[in-house]
Amino acid sequence: MASTAAAAAAAAMVPKVALRSGNATPMPAVGMGTASFPLVPEATKNAVLAAIEVGYRHFDTASMYGTEKPLGEAVAEAVRRGLLQSREELFVTSKLWCTQNHPDLVLPSLRETLKNLQMEYLDLYLIHWPVSIKPMPITSRNKKEDAVPFDVEGVWRAMEECQRLGLAKAIGVSNFTTRHLDKLLAVATIPPAVNQVELNPAWQQRTLRAYCAEKGIHVAAYSPLGGQNWDGTGRNAVLESDALAGIAKARGKTVAQVALRWIYEQGVTSIVKSYNKERLKQNLEIFDWELTDEDQLKISQIPQKKIFEASDMFSQEGEFRSVDPADLDIVEE
Repeated sequence: MASTAAAAAAAAMVPKVALRSGNATPMPAVGMGTASFPLVPEATKNAVLAAIEVGYRHFDTASMYGTEKPLGEAVAEAVRRGLLQSREELFVTSKLWCTQNHPDLVLPSLRETLKNLQMEYLDLYLIHWPVSIKPMPITSRNKKEDAVPFDVEGVWRAMEECQRLGLAKAIGVSNFTTRHLDKLLAVATIPPAVNQVELNPAWQQRTLRAYCAEKGIHVAAYSPLGGQNWDGTGRNAVLESDALAGIAKARGKTVAQVALRWIYEQGVTSIVKSYNKERLKQNLEIFDWELTDEDQLKISQIPQKKIFEASDMFSQEGEFRSVDPADLDIVEE
């Protein structure tokens, strides 16, 4: 059981942040993302088990990813194998997809998520996007005419009910700008605990981070290492950054470790996707060293570019008939 003890020791080294809304256990500062296209369920299950073995206790999934079932299977197996004493050792997040982003579909969607995960509750449940699409099977590309107005008050009331029922220990949002958060906070009884957004040294979200800090909303970063190259160029502005490479070389670290350390020093949680056990391990090795003021200055000067936009969820043909495209805009300097 030496490996189990080592994993527990590694997990204990990861700092945690207490969320200011809800009653979730504190969130570990680095989580494993599970979005992988194309989806190979067995690969996801094996990667989650490997992550648990090296000390991960924070996992991020979504109904859109199709990874809830393999994540749940991996957790159940980890408990059987003694890698975990119980599911309670983990912080698990999932998300409500746009086709279920309707008041009457929130609770049924969460129940389906919990069934997939073989769990009784989520630590955190997020509205995946400030976008609603007509109820239909999940697809990666939707027709523009299928976008419908987002009933932010109705949906958030249903999210609050999920928390009151104990099915989600905390609730929050993803891909919300300050404009979207203004609308939500105007009607919320329970404020969102977290806003998960694209954030990395090449998309630093300064305006949004300042707003969330003022409102007590914790920020979590997806694509902390530059994402999936959705722009089609094949380039990665983080992993191919000369500034980050120079810092990494000087510090004897990887570029990924420098990026994740920078995010941690901003008070942000990283949701980093890797299915490689050695890289998973390296991504946790960021807590026993610091960036210098000079390093911070260099990173602050990296050119900024967002990769993924809400319009990327829709096919190029057709037109938006019942929503203003400006309402779908999630780019904010």
